[in-house]
Amino acid sequence: MGQALPPPGEALTRLTEQLGDPLTASLLSDRRGSRAWKIQGTRGAVALKANSPDEATARDKAAEIAQEDEHLLRLTEARALRPDYRIDAGPWDGGRWLAVGWVDGVPLWRALALARGPEGDRPSVRPRLQQIARTWAEHLTGINAAGWAHADVQPTNTLITPGGRAEVIDYALACGPDTDRRLPYRGALTHTTAPEIAAAVLATPAGTHVHAQPAADVWSLGASLFWCWTGHRPVPYDDHLDRQDKLAVIATGRTSALTDVRPWPFPAFEATIASCLAPDPADRPTAKELIAAW
Repeated sequence: MGQALPPPGEALTRLTEQLGDPLTASLLSDRRGSRAWKIQGTRGAVALKANSPDEATARDKAAEIAQEDEHLLRLTEARALRPDYRIDAGPWDGGRWLAVGWVDGVPLWRALALARGPEGDRPSVRPRLQQIARTWAEHLTGINAAGWAHADVQPTNTLITPGGRAEVIDYALACGPDTDRRLPYRGALTHTTAPEIAAAVLATPAGTHVHAQPAADVWSLGASLFWCWTGHRPVPYDDHLDRQDKLAVIATGRTSALTDVRPWPFPAFEATIASCLAPDPADRPTAKELIAAW
């Protein structure tokens, strides 16, 4: 396949049966102890994830991939995910691998590039922004209704299709019922961490599981839209601060005013984002309520 970093052979053997032969593999990412490829066959494509076997974090990443697979199985059983999203998973010589359905889309940051500039204030952009937000909330509604929080809602985990629909990926950190056997959750991407999660992480020892609730997903959704539309993170802090100090700023619940950083006025959209960023989780709308708002 001409890959400097080839996918696990065990995964390719299984996927050939489902996707057809020959398979082609394109490396998508290689960072933080895991690698991802697009695997294309004659009958379709999947996204394949596996831990990097030669890194110090290999064991932890293998456990995280196994955890994501368990989450996908449980969420599918609860009808919170479509049944064809999880394709296959298993062990390989270096750890664990997981294949999910391929999403033809781009990360949120790229999708909102036009909207971030003053030229984005045009009739075609406003309904597209609202559709992205609404379909994103639809995904979270299904997850939240099943008693789960995605717990890693952020721009890179949200792909926007050519038709302007949001697709949510990466369920490794999700928090649901019966979490006794899981890896401890200690928050995800700092910039989109909800204040109550930041406060809980700061108040507990490393290794303590902090259980994310659906309201934290709503805050992270609002933070991601704020960030990718304005080009500014919702909570201002010095980039040179360490993570603990950044979390301390987030835990205060203070955010920048959208009117100070927006590229152009969109009052209804701004009001809904602001409601998502309410410091008190009880004051935020639910994902289901957001569908109607957008």
